[in-house]
Amino acid sequence: MFASRTNWRLEPNRFTRALEEHRRGGKEIFDLTVSNPTACGFAYPEEEILAALAGRGALQYAPESKGLRGAREAVAAYYTGRKGFTSACGSVDPESILLTSGTSEAYSHIFRLLCEPGDEILVPAPSYPLFEFLADLADIRLVPYPLLYDHGWQIDVASLRAAITPRSRAVLVVHPNNPTGSFVKPSEAAALAEICAELKMALVADEVFLDYVSRAEPARSFACEDSALTFTLSGLSKISLLPQMKLAWVLVSGPPALVQSAVERLEVIADTYLSPSTPVQLALAKFLALRPGLQQQVNRRIAANLSSLDTALRDSSVLTRLEHEGGWYAVLRAPATGSDEDLAIDLLQRCSVLVHPGQFFNFPRDGFLVLSLITPEAQFREGVLQLVEFFGARK
Repeated sequence: MFASRTNWRLEPNRFTRALEEHRRGGKEIFDLTVSNPTACGFAYPEEEILAALAGRGALQYAPESKGLRGAREAVAAYYTGRKGFTSACGSVDPESILLTSGTSEAYSHIFRLLCEPGDEILVPAPSYPLFEFLADLADIRLVPYPLLYDHGWQIDVASLRAAITPRSRAVLVVHPNNPTGSFVKPSEAAALAEICAELKMALVADEVFLDYVSRAEPARSFACEDSALTFTLSGLSKISLLPQMKLAWVLVSGPPALVQSAVERLEVIADTYLSPSTPVQLALAKFLALRPGLQQQVNRRIAANLSSLDTALRDSSVLTRLEHEGGWYAVLRAPATGSDEDLAIDLLQRCSVLVHPGQFFNFPRDGFLVLSLITPEAQFREGVLQLVEFFGARK
């Protein structure tokens, strides 16, 4: 009766079952996976957020296939306001921007634009696990290319090129990557653009964590790319800590003729799905204007939790934190004495510490744990101490 594309394993996995059992027992949990910013104790400007949604314009439905012009202008201003963007890239045309109800919808539009059933998209490994479901729903295949760790994360460009087939339609990058926190280096970005331009493939750049940088200088956006057809994705979920508002965008850049054709086709796709919420579109400029205060809180939390983590790891001879450049996750290298799922379950049952097993993010082998750096500080600090004690007792 059901389509084969939805033949997923629907029963809870062992990790989920263990977590449910732990919670049923009423036991305390040091949750080091929490990534919902609205549940992390940040101080939101509540009155300003609510006021932005209260305009009378929200009572009228006047759909625009790309999204309201004023909202698209606010997105363009977000990019041109970034340090060094205008001098490096020129202006951003709001007509090259389309609004969507979240980046998942944006991916769906792009996959439908680029791919026939059975076509392929190259994706980094490790990376965001929901890509697999989005690919299934679009009837396409994901082909992983490796991120290698050697004093920092690097794209294995040779392996990526070797993975390309006649059915490859795009290379997807996450910038910075979730969960590795690594940015695509300028040399890597240039190599990917060269490959895509040469082979008539597209670049798809997910930049939802772009504003969270551990170094002094801001990260370069793929919205600057002009040699290959490029789709840059972001949205309110991470930039303004407002996942409940469900508003994201696609910015199309590259050779002008390709950009025009891509935007025209995307506009038809977007029109078919109808416009995102009018009140949120009208409030978009205000929500983007509020982001500095919210992002400052997140960056302080990330810095504090990284400091707590590094302090705790000084007492561990078996745990290592891998380099973190941006985003709000940290990756730990741990002894691979079994599967990461087994390790995470053991941590939960023995110490009430909840972490992500690396296999959830398609790490190539066992021995990786992923922690959220926006966890409330006291909870994070105690959870990390418990984690380090757990591994100390296993030696």
